Amino acid sequence: MTAPTTARNARDLMHEGAECIDSTESVATAAAKMRSMDVGCLPVCGQDGKLAGMITDRDIVVECVARGRDLTTCATAELAAGRPVYVEADASVDDVLRTMEQHRVRRVPVIEDHRLVGMISEADLSRGLTDEQMAAFCRSVYGGGHH
Repeated sequence: MTAPTTARNARDLMHEGAECIDSTESVATAAAKMRSMDVGCLPVCGQDGKLAGMITDRDIVVECVARGRDLTTCATAELAAGRPVYVEADASVDDVLRTMEQHRVRRVPVIEDHRLVGMISEADLSRGLTDEQMAAFCRSVYGGGHH
């Protein structure tokens, strides 16, 4: 029986195959893509292919459905406003955890040369971290304190 490999950087933690949705696409298109990919969020990329933000299933419900907006005319860019949270592919595991904890996010895009190369989710963390690191992450993101 071999010991689990501990990740050294974001590339070791991430899963590849993350797909962006274009910032001009509709929220309805984003929701359909989320359903077909069985994911709860998508990175949003601008016309230049660079990360513009993230859109989550919760964003769609709270910002579009609950407000009675037309999902076919609301662009993903409208929900992906603000500075996107991401990590560089060569970021240390500690930097990845610090970023996710500071922003209280459970998923983070991984960027290399200004392009999306992967995503890190809680499932990825659970495979790449020690039990102690995972417990500390969960306490930080889910524990008491500020919201």
